[in-house]
Amino acid sequence: MTTRNISADRATAMLSVIKEFQCLSPQDIGVVAAACRWHRYEAGNEIVRYHDHTNSAFFIAQGEIRIMYHSLSGQEVILCDLPTGEMFGELTAIDGHPRSATAIARGSVLLASMPASDFQELIYGNRQIAEIILKRLTGQVRRLTERVYDYSTLAVRNRIQVELLRLARNHMISENVAVISPAPTQTEIANLVSTHREAVSRELNMLIRNKLILRQGHDLHVLDIAKLTEMVNEARGSF
Repeated sequence: MTTRNISADRATAMLSVIKEFQCLSPQDIGVVAAACRWHRYEAGNEIVRYHDHTNSAFFIAQGEIRIMYHSLSGQEVILCDLPTGEMFGELTAIDGHPRSATAIARGSVLLASMPASDFQELIYGNRQIAEIILKRLTGQVRRLTERVYDYSTLAVRNRIQVELLRLARNHMISENVAVISPAPTQTEIANLVSTHREAVSRELNMLIRNKLILRQGHDLHVLDIAKLTEMVNEARGSF
């Protein structure tokens, strides 16, 4: 990790890509930028660790980070990947508790960090930001509720379908087709849905035979999002 010196104008421009700040004027973003420090991380660098006691919130100006942790047995559990424009670390910045997960850089990443005291002041002092953060947190609760339901009721093959559908919806190139590039490895998908690589391989091969997906190089093409959605809804509705 290296600490970067960035001009005020460039810092303001970089922070304008953060979704939570897009309601702010350039002047207000400039005030936010003044409270931030800038850091460059390279692929595999750890940004925060599960249960550590740092308390800053982070904003992803460039690159992508992975939120994950390791079980007591050493198994890697992937919670999500966050692209440019996202933020993370807000839970600890709000409640002061230790980190709930580890964050690592997936490539070269440029982050702005804001101390908890400044982050709380930003929330309390700006009604728009407060509303956005509240909606963000309630969205996280809804997604976690859905994930617990899926883990509790769906078979492994259906959980794999759910994850593929989630990825497809984030990489759509038309109403019914998506290109996930680069595609996650089978091991990464397994870690996302708490299974093993062999189960992922079997399900992907089945979807290929049914012409729902196609692998080309490092890309995964989802050829019929509507059909995949129907399969997921049928699995969820059968319990």
